[in-house]
Amino acid sequence: MKYYIIAGEASGDLHGSNLMKALYKQEDKADIRFWGGDLMSTVGGTLVKHFKERAFMGFVEVFMNLNKILRMISFCKKDILNFQPDVLIFIDNSGFNLRVAKWAKSQGFRTTYYISPQVWASRANRVEKIKKYIDEMYVILPFEKEFYKKYNFDVKFVGHPLIDAIADRKQVDEIKFRNEHQLGDKPIVALLPGSRKQEITKMLSVMISLVDDFSDYQFVIAGAPSQNFSFYNTIIGSKNICFVDNRTYDLLSISHAALVTSGTATLETALFKVPQVVCYKASLISYQIAKRIITLRFISLVNLIMDKEVVKELIQHDFTKKNLIKELNIILDVNYRASLFETYNELEEILGGKGASENTALSILSNFK
Repeated sequence: MKYYIIAGEASGDLHGSNLMKALYKQEDKADIRFWGGDLMSTVGGTLVKHFKERAFMGFVEVFMNLNKILRMISFCKKDILNFQPDVLIFIDNSGFNLRVAKWAKSQGFRTTYYISPQVWASRANRVEKIKKYIDEMYVILPFEKEFYKKYNFDVKFVGHPLIDAIADRKQVDEIKFRNEHQLGDKPIVALLPGSRKQEITKMLSVMISLVDDFSDYQFVIAGAPSQNFSFYNTIIGSKNICFVDNRTYDLLSISHAALVTSGTATLETALFKVPQVVCYKASLISYQIAKRIITLRFISLVNLIMDKEVVKELIQHDFTKKNLIKELNIILDVNYRASLFETYNELEEILGGKGASENTALSILSNFK
């Protein structure tokens, strides 16, 4: 069969790569063409465009690059027509994907969505578009199935693919890893400032300001695969900070605590059982727009899934050096950490076991039998 997969951002690349592995396992001669990243490229198939070519953050940034995005959508449609896939698989990234899905449905292509857009967070009216343009939806968060049920749309909960991604990795040798990256022997505070230049610039400058206040710890930046060290270095300056490029899971597996930009990384950090402070700061205009359309109590996946504050969120004006120092001290406390680890275990149980990628691949294939 021929598959056309469209994924955006680093998390979409990760989940797309595991889905591709599952598809190849079921059908070793599968013909896969995709928009994604390095991880998907490593698995196989043909890369059309890398996600970093359209990594725009927030309403303002998207608006400023609207012409570029529209040209990419036009190119994508032509590429799909030339390839003539048996099924299109959209992964998250709703702004781009739903526009392509609308057109694809009108052309008679079968449309599948893996990892739902966060319609439960804002603009729930998008559900009607999803129902209209998407043949099958596979969701990875337990509460999403109930959410869609309210709109009479039957979706399938397949489990969370991060469970697979983390369980299947080989545990790093801590001593070798520390030596390789010159991390010393102090407890590590991992810094995960995001994957896009706009957010990294905003987040990292505040995160690294804590270095001198926590001299007993080694601060280490988890470099995103889409960015070069030279970019990070313009922000780091002369600060005593280490950098690990594209080894986030290995870094988290040996970290004592983490400062994490809101997104998939908050859940990844929790599954590695690392105490964390969740951080986020957007441009003023983007933040004001988001405040008016987002209806959630929390922004981090950990808190959303547990439906309570498990990890502290420092958002916009609360994201300051003073608040970050206070919250980092809290998550370094032994008693706090013991309680948090128990909640992290509950979180993992709620997400279900391994098999999300395989469940999705099998379900997609079953539609053609």
